[in-house]
Amino acid sequence: MAASSAMQSILASPLTRVVSNRSTRLNQFLIPTNYVPHLPRHASIQVRCMAKKEQPESETITPPQSSPKVSTNFSNLFAFSGPAPERINGRLAMIGFVSAMAVELSNGQGVFAQISNGGIPWFLGTSIVLSLASLIPLFKGISVESKSDGFMTSDAEMWNGRFAMLGLVALALTEYAKGGTLI
Repeated sequence: MAASSAMQSILASPLTRVVSNRSTRLNQFLIPTNYVPHLPRHASIQVRCMAKKEQPESETITPPQSSPKVSTNFSNLFAFSGPAPERINGRLAMIGFVSAMAVELSNGQGVFAQISNGGIPWFLGTSIVLSLASLIPLFKGISVESKSDGFMTSDAEMWNGRFAMLGLVALALTEYAKGGTLI
Protein backbone atom coordinates (compact mmCIF):
# COMPACT_ATOMS: atom_id res chain seq x y z
CA MET A 1 0.00 0.00 0.00
CA ALA A 2 2.87 2.36 0.83
CA ALA A 3 4.51 1.67 -2.50
CA SER A 4 1.26 2.37 -4.33
CA SER A 5 0.79 5.72 -2.61
CA ALA A 6 4.44 6.62 -3.23
CA MET A 7 4.08 5.91 -6.94
CA GLN A 8 0.86 7.91 -7.11
CA SER A 9 2.57 10.87 -5.47
CA ILE A 10 5.45 10.65 -7.93
CA LEU A 11 3.10 10.45 -10.92
CA ALA A 12 1.05 13.36 -9.61
CA SER A 13 4.14 15.53 -9.11
CA PRO A 14 4.51 18.78 -11.11
CA LEU A 15 6.87 17.09 -13.57
CA THR A 16 4.12 14.81 -14.88
CA ARG A 17 0.99 16.79 -14.09
CA VAL A 18 -1.23 17.07 -17.16
CA VAL A 19 -3.21 20.21 -17.88
CA SER A 20 -6.35 19.64 -19.90
CA ASN A 21 -7.40 21.95 -22.63
CA ARG A 22 -10.31 21.43 -24.99
CA SER A 23 -8.28 21.72 -28.20
CA THR A 24 -5.00 20.00 -27.21
CA ARG A 25 -3.74 18.27 -24.15
CA LEU A 26 -0.33 19.54 -23.02
CA ASN A 27 1.46 19.34 -19.69
CA GLN A 28 2.90 22.40 -18.04
CA PHE A 29 6.20 22.00 -19.92
CA LEU A 30 4.45 21.99 -23.33
CA ILE A 31 5.28 18.35 -24.03
CA PRO A 32 2.51 16.40 -25.84
CA THR A 33 0.61 14.18 -23.43
CA ASN A 34 1.37 11.03 -25.36
CA TYR A 35 4.85 11.25 -23.78
CA VAL A 36 3.41 11.45 -20.26
CA PRO A 37 1.99 8.24 -18.80
CA HIS A 38 -1.76 8.39 -18.18
CA LEU A 39 -3.09 6.44 -15.24
CA PRO A 40 -6.56 6.58 -13.79
CA ARG A 41 -6.77 8.27 -10.43
CA HIS A 42 -7.17 5.06 -8.44
CA ALA A 43 -5.00 2.77 -10.60
CA SER A 44 -2.90 0.17 -8.91
CA ILE A 45 0.64 -0.57 -9.92
CA GLN A 46 2.18 -3.96 -9.40
CA VAL A 47 5.90 -4.18 -8.80
CA ARG A 48 7.62 -7.52 -9.19
CA CYS A 49 11.16 -8.43 -8.33
CA MET A 50 13.24 -11.54 -8.51
CA ALA A 51 15.82 -12.57 -5.96
CA LYS A 52 19.17 -13.96 -6.98
CA LYS A 53 19.59 -17.66 -6.60
CA GLU A 54 21.96 -18.56 -3.84
CA GLN A 55 25.00 -20.55 -4.84
CA PRO A 56 25.39 -23.88 -3.17
CA GLU A 57 28.12 -23.94 -0.55
CA SER A 58 29.90 -26.74 -2.40
CA GLU A 59 31.06 -24.31 -5.10
CA THR A 60 34.17 -22.42 -4.09
CA ILE A 61 34.98 -18.98 -5.37
CA THR A 62 38.45 -18.76 -6.86
CA PRO A 63 40.42 -15.61 -6.03
CA PRO A 64 41.31 -13.39 -8.98
CA GLN A 65 44.62 -14.13 -10.61
CA SER A 66 47.35 -11.59 -9.99
CA SER A 67 48.85 -9.92 -13.03
CA PRO A 68 52.02 -11.53 -14.33
CA LYS A 69 55.25 -9.86 -13.37
CA VAL A 70 57.49 -8.13 -15.86
CA SER A 71 60.50 -10.05 -17.11
CA THR A 72 63.60 -9.18 -15.09
CA ASN A 73 66.01 -10.29 -17.81
CA PHE A 74 68.46 -7.48 -18.66
CA SER A 75 68.09 -7.92 -22.42
CA ASN A 76 64.27 -7.86 -22.17
CA LEU A 77 64.28 -4.67 -20.06
CA PHE A 78 66.60 -2.85 -22.46
CA ALA A 79 65.12 -4.22 -25.69
CA PHE A 80 63.92 -1.70 -28.26
CA SER A 81 60.32 -2.24 -27.16
CA GLY A 82 61.23 -2.90 -23.53
CA PRO A 83 59.99 -0.83 -20.59
CA ALA A 84 63.29 0.83 -19.69
CA PRO A 85 64.71 2.84 -22.65
CA GLU A 86 61.86 5.21 -23.46
CA ARG A 87 60.80 5.60 -19.84
CA ILE A 88 64.31 6.51 -18.64
CA ASN A 89 64.96 8.80 -21.63
CA GLY A 90 61.60 10.47 -21.07
CA ARG A 91 62.31 11.06 -17.39
CA LEU A 92 65.73 12.51 -18.19
CA ALA A 93 64.22 14.72 -20.89
CA MET A 94 61.56 16.02 -18.49
CA ILE A 95 64.20 16.96 -15.92
CA GLY A 96 66.51 18.36 -18.62
CA PHE A 97 63.83 20.49 -20.26
CA VAL A 98 62.57 21.98 -17.00
CA SER A 99 66.08 22.66 -15.68
CA ALA A 100 67.27 24.13 -19.02
CA MET A 101 64.31 26.50 -19.11
CA ALA A 102 64.75 27.43 -15.42
CA VAL A 103 68.46 28.23 -15.83
CA GLU A 104 67.79 30.13 -19.05
CA LEU A 105 65.11 32.23 -17.36
CA SER A 106 67.19 32.92 -14.24
CA ASN A 107 70.71 33.38 -15.72
CA GLY A 108 70.08 33.98 -19.39
CA GLN A 109 72.35 31.09 -20.48
CA GLY A 110 71.31 28.97 -23.43
CA VAL A 111 71.39 25.18 -23.53
CA PHE A 112 74.83 25.00 -25.13
CA ALA A 113 76.27 27.53 -22.69
CA GLN A 114 74.85 25.51 -19.78
CA ILE A 115 76.50 22.34 -21.05
CA SER A 116 79.87 24.02 -21.64
CA ASN A 117 79.86 25.81 -18.25
CA GLY A 118 79.85 22.73 -16.05
CA GLY A 119 76.60 21.06 -17.08
CA ILE A 120 78.15 17.72 -18.06
CA PRO A 121 78.86 16.50 -14.49
CA TRP A 122 75.33 17.48 -13.45
CA PHE A 123 73.92 15.67 -16.47
CA LEU A 124 75.91 12.50 -15.77
CA GLY A 125 75.05 12.49 -12.07
CA THR A 126 71.35 13.01 -12.72
CA SER A 127 71.38 10.35 -15.45
CA ILE A 128 72.97 7.73 -13.20
CA VAL A 129 70.72 8.40 -10.21
CA LEU A 130 67.52 8.53 -12.25
CA SER A 131 68.43 5.43 -14.29
CA LEU A 132 69.13 3.40 -11.16
CA ALA A 133 65.95 4.61 -9.50
CA SER A 134 63.98 3.63 -12.60
CA LEU A 135 65.64 0.22 -12.98
CA ILE A 136 65.39 -1.05 -9.40
CA PRO A 137 61.60 -1.68 -9.51
CA LEU A 138 61.90 -3.19 -12.99
CA PHE A 139 64.56 -5.65 -11.85
CA LYS A 140 62.27 -6.62 -8.95
CA GLY A 141 59.56 -7.48 -11.48
CA ILE A 142 57.23 -4.58 -10.66
CA SER A 143 55.61 -3.06 -13.72
CA VAL A 144 55.04 0.66 -13.99
CA GLU A 145 51.44 0.09 -15.08
CA SER A 146 50.63 -1.70 -11.81
CA LYS A 147 51.63 1.38 -9.80
CA SER A 148 49.81 3.98 -11.92
CA ASP A 149 46.37 5.18 -10.95
CA GLY A 150 44.31 8.33 -10.99
CA PHE A 151 45.74 11.37 -12.69
CA MET A 152 49.37 10.23 -12.83
CA THR A 153 49.22 7.20 -15.10
CA SER A 154 52.06 5.47 -16.91
CA ASP A 155 50.62 6.58 -20.26
CA ALA A 156 50.63 10.21 -19.11
CA GLU A 157 54.26 9.83 -18.06
CA MET A 158 55.20 8.39 -21.45
CA TRP A 159 53.49 11.25 -23.32
CA ASN A 160 55.03 13.89 -21.04
CA GLY A 161 58.44 12.32 -21.64
CA ARG A 162 57.93 12.32 -25.40
CA PHE A 163 56.88 15.97 -25.38
CA ALA A 164 59.86 16.85 -23.17
CA MET A 165 62.22 15.11 -25.62
CA LEU A 166 60.74 17.09 -28.50
CA GLY A 167 60.83 20.29 -26.44
CA LEU A 168 64.48 19.87 -25.52
CA VAL A 169 65.48 19.22 -29.13
CA ALA A 170 63.35 22.15 -30.34
CA LEU A 171 64.92 24.41 -27.70
CA ALA A 172 68.44 23.45 -28.76
CA LEU A 173 67.67 23.81 -32.49
CA THR A 174 65.98 27.17 -31.97
CA GLU A 175 68.91 28.52 -29.99
CA TYR A 176 71.35 27.22 -32.60
CA ALA A 177 69.40 28.76 -35.49
CA LYS A 178 68.86 32.03 -33.64
CA GLY A 179 72.47 32.23 -32.49
CA GLY A 180 71.56 33.04 -28.89
CA THR A 181 69.18 32.26 -26.08
CA LEU A 182 65.50 31.77 -26.70
CA ILE A 183 64.49 34.51 -24.27
